[in-house]
Amino acid sequence: MPASPSRRRTYPHAAARLRRITAALAALAGGVLAWAAGVPAASASIIPVPGDGPYGPVPAPAVRVITAGGMPGWQITLIALAAALAAATAAVVLDRVRASHRSAVTG
Repeated sequence: MPASPSRRRTYPHAAARLRRITAALAALAGGVLAWAAGVPAASASIIPVPGDGPYGPVPAPAVRVITAGGMPGWQITLIALAAALAAATAAVVLDRVRASHRSAVTG
């Protein structure tokens, strides 16, 4: 007898392999982006200036630094909160999709 039409077929091996390849490429791309973000900070160095003393730079006279601009703390908090909410929402949606897929395949 043929299987009931309400039963869904499982993914063929090619689709599973394609998902694994896609996940590996996404992980690789994330690693490359993380590496690219860290390179400028890691490659920063102090270039010696003529006139420095034998044990490092000669102390300069005290200079008062006034910082202007930047991002207020409340904006940083808001961005972090929005990122956390987006990640939590994506996790819940993906969990529900996976659970509905499992129940459709087994039931």
